[in-house]
Order: sequence, then C-alpha cells, then structure tokens
Amino acid sequence: MEHLYAIALGSNVPHPRFGRPEAVLRAALLELDSGSLRLESASPIVASAPVGPSRRRYANAAALVATDFLPEALLAHLKAIEKAYGRRPGGQAWRARVLDLDILLWSGGAYASTSLCIPHRELGHRPFVLAPLCAIAPDWRHPLNGLTIRHLKAHLDQKRPAA
Repeated sequence: MEHLYAIALGSNVPHPRFGRPEAVLRAALLELDSGSLRLESASPIVASAPVGPSRRRYANAAALVATDFLPEALLAHLKAIEKAYGRRPGGQAWRARVLDLDILLWSGGAYASTSLCIPHRELGHRPFVLAPLCAIAPDWRHPLNGLTIRHLKAHLDQKRPAA
C-alpha cells in the first residue's frame, strides 16, 4: 500500500561534493525521488535563521514523497541518506549539519513509537518548516488538532501582543 509523507529538509553546512546548503537540498531531493521513493512535490528552498547554538543560516524545504515504506522503514531510509551526506548520529541538538531530513506527516494519520512521532512534535512551532510545507500542502490537516497547514502557519505568523 502506498503512503504519502511530508518531509522537511534542512542544511546549513556545505558538502564537499554538492557545495552550498541550497545545492545540498537540491541533491537530497533527487534522493527522495529514487528507488522506493517517488517525489510528488517539492517546495522552493528558503533561507532561515538558525535555532539553538548554530550560527550558520539554514536552507530549508519540504517535499511530498510517495512510498510503500511504513514510518519506521522510511525513517531508517532517511537516516541512511543523512549518513551518506556526512551526518553523524547523536551529539548536540540543533547543531550545524550537512543534511537534516524529518518526517512531518504521513497519510496514515498519527503515529508514535520510541524512535518516531508523527506528526513531528515541533511542526506547529517552526516557521521554517511551515512556510515550505504550506507551499506544497496547504490543506493537509494535522491529525491531532484538525487544523490545516495553512491555518497552523497563519496562527504562527500572527503578531502577538506585547506582554
């Protein structure tokens, strides 16, 4: 059975073969359209400020990928792609990285295990994820709160009153 996944892509470190982070994401999108994966749609690549201790700006994008993989199998596949691009497991959260691939949503609704949570726990709080995702899947509904990606982005974009 084929499933549709929303994947976040991020990079803020050049790769020796592919070059700048934007080029890393373009190369990674080709990986998401090979073998058992079929790239259905990809957002424009956007620049964003770093989160946490990293000082380098990020290149971010989102992709819709169709595959027969169940969530854990796709996670393992994405981790193998990250490793092939030079990412090392573990270490400090939010550090600089050549490639980060996160499963945001899947057509099966909510999913939770010890290694994976779908929807991604930070989905509704990250403008650098919501903006690209909204470009390709504005009407996809969050399986837990029922809001569309468009609504989540609008909520995050609202100016908050000063405290």
